[in-house]
Amino acid sequence: MHNVQKLMKVFVTRRIPQEGMKLLSQAGECKVSLWESDEPVPRSELLKGVEGAHGLLCMLSDKIDAEVLDAAGANLKVISTLSVGFDHLALDEIKKRGIRVGYTPDVLTDATAELTVALLLATARRLPEGVEEVKNGGWSTWKPLWLCGYGLSGSTVGVIGLGRIGLAIATRLKPFGVKRLLYSGRTAKPHAAEVDGEFAPLDTLVSESDFVVVSCSLTPETQGLCDKAFFSKMKNTAIFINSSRGAVVNQEDLYEALSTGQIAAAGLDVTTPEPLPTDHPLLTLKNCVVLPHIGSATHSTRGVMADLSARNLLAGVRGTEMPSELTF
Repeated sequence: MHNVQKLMKVFVTRRIPQEGMKLLSQAGECKVSLWESDEPVPRSELLKGVEGAHGLLCMLSDKIDAEVLDAAGANLKVISTLSVGFDHLALDEIKKRGIRVGYTPDVLTDATAELTVALLLATARRLPEGVEEVKNGGWSTWKPLWLCGYGLSGSTVGVIGLGRIGLAIATRLKPFGVKRLLYSGRTAKPHAAEVDGEFAPLDTLVSESDFVVVSCSLTPETQGLCDKAFFSKMKNTAIFINSSRGAVVNQEDLYEALSTGQIAAAGLDVTTPEPLPTDHPLLTLKNCVVLPHIGSATHSTRGVMADLSARNLLAGVRGTEMPSELTF
């Protein structure tokens, strides 16, 4: 006779692409509990849903803190996040309880880099303004000075944080004829040679770059890094792009820099908070392009992310090696 093994409960905080759900539903040892919505799970439902769970598959928008861990109880073995970022996870508390964490780096690098380049070009060449002018009748005739922006050819690009995504952004920008590529971070990176990157102090990068691209992770050191002092060092013809984390930027200081002409324009795929309220001052500016955090939003990338997060979850529940485990 077979021993009847008790099914292990896993809680998934949102509908995820089929690639991930299929793996979970086919796992014989798991009982999948799902918050059946595209919208974030309300806090009260999250606390209820994790009760007694052996595994939790969460999103970047789910705050996983001591309260959630307490609600889950002693069964919880693994937290798998459908993201490369993990600033929503209380890692100290998680470590204390001996819970493993899976995440999805690498798989969203290309999609995020492509989106960052698209955002940079859209901002620098004023594409949203152009589309609006066509729609509202502002396009009367060809004018020599109308909707002029800034080009990459012959420019200096500064990348703050030349990690996986930073390098992928730099690799895609170089063929546009970028003259110099500066980067800053904690240490010089050997892989910078692939893009002829020059390691530079942050002040040098900010003051000499025509395009400043933020691609660092959110840490206590980078929180609020891009503030009034930072923007005051930028050229008034420079473009600021952020596809990393919203909290790296002081948005009040950015608004001031954009509205006074201290810098030329900004493109953001991340904000604080998310979603950004529709009456936020930044949304009144023509020289600020804001996207709804869609860096990794391609069908294939989200499918691969779902697959990887499901495999991380199952490995954590089974006590086997994870495809992508966070070491902390």
